[in-house]
Amino acid sequence: MRTLYGVAGLVLFSDQLTKFLALLFLKSKSSVPIVPNVFHLSFVENTGIAFGLFRDHPQFWTFLISASVLILLVASWFFKNQSFVKRMAFGFILGGAIGNCIDRIRFEHVIDFLDFRIWPVFNLADSFITVGVFLFIWVTLRAR
Repeated sequence: MRTLYGVAGLVLFSDQLTKFLALLFLKSKSSVPIVPNVFHLSFVENTGIAFGLFRDHPQFWTFLISASVLILLVASWFFKNQSFVKRMAFGFILGGAIGNCIDRIRFEHVIDFLDFRIWPVFNLADSFITVGVFLFIWVTLRAR
């Protein structure tokens, strides 16, 4: 369990730190090119869900995602006897979900800032959730 919660804590910390820095340094700027036309840091307040879909009801998404985080916290108990990699993958998912949930509770939107220009702007929490899901699926399929 220490692995799962330790990973979730590190993900949450890194997510919230980078969002704090985005608020501090990017909010007043529209976009900062790091590699022009390839990778920018762009401040976006996303009231929707993945890819900015369904932006009209931020309170509904805050409620639904808060409930989902509670379910993930309860589900984490079932990972105590799972492999290290499965606990780590679930920690990625849990930490990222909590990070985005904190934004929704505080701001009624999620702070996004990683902009690869060919994909919707996202944040570290989104990245960790995605990596965690793919890692979990890969390990589960590989075990079969």
